[in-house]
Amino acid sequence: MSESDGTSPAETLAGGHRPDPADPRLLRDALGRFATGVALVTARDADDGSPIAIVINSFASVSLDPPLVLWSVARSSMRHRHFTAAPAFAIHVLAEGQRDLTSRFSRSGPGFEGLALARNGEGVPVLPEALARFDCVTEAQHEGGDHTILLGRVTRFDLARTGLPLCFFGGGFGGFTPQI
Repeated sequence: MSESDGTSPAETLAGGHRPDPADPRLLRDALGRFATGVALVTARDADDGSPIAIVINSFASVSLDPPLVLWSVARSSMRHRHFTAAPAFAIHVLAEGQRDLTSRFSRSGPGFEGLALARNGEGVPVLPEALARFDCVTEAQHEGGDHTILLGRVTRFDLARTGLPLCFFGGGFGGFTPQI
């Protein structure tokens, strides 16, 4: 161990930083170096059944058999209790041209106001024109630090055969063009 900072010789050689709960900015910046897709999750409000939505970048496929996906919601989110109480939800993978939905569903955005939407068989609001949509029933929930991880069983899905994804990288939104 180095006497000056408590690091081992291997840690000193490899470099890097230790996560600091008192100052999470550097860790957040490092996590932001991983480009992700952007999705919009919709469900029904736990109190009155009205439509609710949240923009996420924590979506992942878990299993094809059974068909399972996951996403996570911050426990500090005002919408946390609604999504953790929801028996069903829909995940919409956003296309590059759907950037406006990210601000529409921010704290001060207009939400569903003026949007055409339908409801799926579970009564969950669904929006048209996503690159893909996964209608899910809640399979399980797991606590993960300051987030709740929601596992959904896919009951139906839809996909667009054309279009490019909306991406999130380094704190900003952008596009991605695959090299085919």
